[in-house]
Amino acid sequence: MSANWFETIGCGETAKEAFDDAVAEDMAEQCINCGSIAAKDEFTQIEVPPGQDPEAFVRELYENDDPRVEDKWGPAGCIQLKDGEWLFFGWAAS
Repeated sequence: MSANWFETIGCGETAKEAFDDAVAEDMAEQCINCGSIAAKDEFTQIEVPPGQDPEAFVRELYENDDPRVEDKWGPAGCIQLKDGEWLFFGWAAS
């Protein structure tokens, strides 16, 4: 089975609320094994280093096979973009 890299923005007061909403929305649009956030059961929140662009940071995690997000069966990564907006990302089974 292969894997796809995904990046999905979720909105909510907390990361958990945003994750649950993003998963539910994605499941309504796709199948669970389509290499998207719908394949994830959990996430791990990762802090963006001060002064670093969030998108560049996520790209670094991807390019360096960061162990926090490299497992297609493991948790999604999560960073906060701004109040109420979260970016979920990682490898997912497809």
